[in-house]
Amino acid sequence: MSELGAEAIFIGVAIACKPDQVEEEMNERTSAGLNHVDEPKRRNCLLGAFIGDALAMPVHWYYDRAALARDYGRVVDLVAPKNPHADSILWRSSYTAPNPKGEILHGQAAYWGRRGIHYHQFLRAGENTLNMQLALELLAVLSEHGSYDRADYLKLYIDFMTTPDRHRDTYIEECHRNFFTKYARGKKPEDCGGDDIHIGGLAHVPILATWYADNESAALEAVHEHVRATHRGELVETATRDLTKMLIAILNGRGVRESIEKFGNGWIGRKKLEAWAQRPDEEVIGSILSPACYLKDAFPASLFLAWKYSNNLESALIANTNLGGDNCHRGIVVGALVGASGAATPERWAKNLVCHKQLM
Repeated sequence: MSELGAEAIFIGVAIACKPDQVEEEMNERTSAGLNHVDEPKRRNCLLGAFIGDALAMPVHWYYDRAALARDYGRVVDLVAPKNPHADSILWRSSYTAPNPKGEILHGQAAYWGRRGIHYHQFLRAGENTLNMQLALELLAVLSEHGSYDRADYLKLYIDFMTTPDRHRDTYIEECHRNFFTKYARGKKPEDCGGDDIHIGGLAHVPILATWYADNESAALEAVHEHVRATHRGELVETATRDLTKMLIAILNGRGVRESIEKFGNGWIGRKKLEAWAQRPDEEVIGSILSPACYLKDAFPASLFLAWKYSNNLESALIANTNLGGDNCHRGIVVGALVGASGAATPERWAKNLVCHKQLM
């Protein structure tokens, strides 16, 4: 593979770039000392994150594991979702746009308030959920500008969310609903982020961590600025900081376990990790830690799985997927951490990932 091709793997071009534009960005990054981390690690970190989400997508938010097994068996491949979803509570969710500026449900609005509707019912096998589709928009900003620019990301974000048929995901998380409620009421885009304590706030950290893998301070600044656009609060800020440090450490040669123990100690310590690794995953994430989306349990659960399966991306993501709950967002974190080590990505997953060409 040529040098230009290797860089394109990392950039994950989500928009068309002219060859001379990409080459110019490569030269700028080289002169800034930003090409020290091996490309396979960057690539596998990103692939791990996107595959972790896509693999879990059909069984996302299944809390009844017997129902998960009944409807899908043991999920080991990228498969499509199907209705009805045994644990769906979409019927309890609601969103009414204050005015056209806040219209983000579009044709999906007809499915809200109905029982049994799968959150991701129209996605194909291997397709990513909304947050990771937005991650491709973030990659577009980085690819176009060579560095993070929140204003440019927010322009793409608003256009993506308010344009009909830009995505086919039925469920839109609370953070996006809150953002567009404020935006529709006249707040500036940079002021529309709200307090949030969900693991979905970590979804874009691998994108920025891989981009700034040779410059931790720049990575931490970009992550902080970006995540605040939609997720605010001490808990999410701490989690994003710690995850960024872990990913950069792993990308630069530290072991997965060493990095989790060093930078994740405030969430889960080595003694617990070693003790829990001797117990069934279903017990750890179910009886000890909740499989739900709240950071307090969801982030330690992700760190536990990445630590336990630190040498095997396939085992890590299969285990995470079949535990149910908010396995999509856990999968992003687990896949990025284990993938950042350079762990092999199963070819059957990589080639069937819908956004595969955008990442390659």
